[in-house]
Amino acid sequence: MLHALLADARFWQFLTRLDEDLAATARAARCPHCGGALHRGDYPRKPRGVDRGLLGAAYARRRSFCCSRDGCRRRVTPPSVRFLGRRVFLGALVVLVSALAQGLTGKRRAELAQQIGAGAQTLARWRRWWREALPATTFWQAVRDRLLPPLALAELPQSLLERFAAAGSTIERLAHALHFLAPLSVPGVPVR
Repeated sequence: MLHALLADARFWQFLTRLDEDLAATARAARCPHCGGALHRGDYPRKPRGVDRGLLGAAYARRRSFCCSRDGCRRRVTPPSVRFLGRRVFLGALVVLVSALAQGLTGKRRAELAQQIGAGAQTLARWRRWWREALPATTFWQAVRDRLLPPLALAELPQSLLERFAAAGSTIERLAHALHFLAPLSVPGVPVR
């Protein structure tokens, strides 16, 4: 399943369209500090884990804006379903691989990490993030009470994907989970 998803350019294009919608919403809202118009000020990204030929040119840039007013010029980076903060691996990989790695033997987990070009230590770091760092974020503190019944923290991100089971396919559940987690992709929210 993972291999098929990684090789599906349509999935990565779908996530790009979702990001464009989030960016358009952020730009239309104008500068949150002074109300000035926002101009594009994208910055480069070098995502890992998926063949860049499948991703297309859009994945080489992260959408961002800069206020046009002199004296303000603050940056506004909209939420993203493609990028999870400053991580070099794409958000979809962090969610899906972390979910798939749950319950695997050490050998199978290492094979999974190798498939996306990550080390076993990277998967272990992601696992700690799901169990320890994410529940400590202000984002999680704000949204956890809306998730009734509460998600099993020890089973994140699998329990989050299961919450979106009504969405249908694995791809749709993953897209919903990424949209839910998108506020974590904005600078200023700790994502360690």
